[in-house]
Amino acid sequence: MRKILSLFLIFFVGFSYAQELNCTVAVNADQVGGTNTQVYKTLQKSLTDFINKTDWTNQGFKNNERINCSMFINVSAVTGSTFTATLQVQSSRPGFNSTYSTPVFNFNDKEFNFDYTEFQNLNYNPNSFDSNLISVVSYYCLMIIGMDADTFSPEGGTPYFEMAQQIVNVAQAGGYKGWSGSEGNSNRFFLVNDMLSPTYQPYRDAMYQYSFEGIDNMNRDQKGAKEKIKAAIATLSDIYKVRPNSFLMRVFFDAKSDELVSIFSGGPQVTVTDLADTLNRISPLNSAKWAGIKQ
Repeated sequence: MRKILSLFLIFFVGFSYAQELNCTVAVNADQVGGTNTQVYKTLQKSLTDFINKTDWTNQGFKNNERINCSMFINVSAVTGSTFTATLQVQSSRPGFNSTYSTPVFNFNDKEFNFDYTEFQNLNYNPNSFDSNLISVVSYYCLMIIGMDADTFSPEGGTPYFEMAQQIVNVAQAGGYKGWSGSEGNSNRFFLVNDMLSPTYQPYRDAMYQYSFEGIDNMNRDQKGAKEKIKAAIATLSDIYKVRPNSFLMRVFFDAKSDELVSIFSGGPQVTVTDLADTLNRISPLNSAKWAGIKQ
């Protein structure tokens, strides 16, 4: 009987389902000072539970499919229950049949102000604006899931981007910064709006080429994988032709610039003169890094 039960438990654990994200949350309030530090620890624990235990998609992710990500909240001021902060969001995914992890998303949201009372409940409701804290964190959870899905199938992230856009539409009524299309061109509104715009389709095509056709084939055919990544950069350059210095271009290279230098500075050699020229043209802010790509 025990043997049968053990086999059942092995089967159950091996095929159990979990929520989508495996997120590390950190709340730093060194700039604030003061003695009441427990509220920051409570916030960190509450957000960790909220992000990792919420079923964002109803897709039934397996445990080994959970997306590794992190959210770093840097609090610069607190007045009563009002927090002034920034939010650094990062995500990655493993390369196929390897221990290598490739960065997918790396973004610093500088307009993350919110109200929070210790021990308040955090619940996801896409159809209402309950707090800016919940809306911003929920938005980035869905963006992480959508970007990850785009690396596995062409436009696979569309349903999740549409859910994130719904959060934007609802959150605009809250009056917090970051949700409006009238605030520059590089906030939460534009991030999801651009992801769903046909103008920026090459970005999503490039993410699939880079990850699924490139990174996932590194163990099998490293030289061929590098050629696919070069092709992804060429695809990305199509955006530059119509939208030079676009927001999504910056988002891409914030995540990928260091990795690109690493990929093309070792292992089987491929011609990189054309790659370096393209990178210097479409991402001149990273020209110092591109100089490190071996010719």
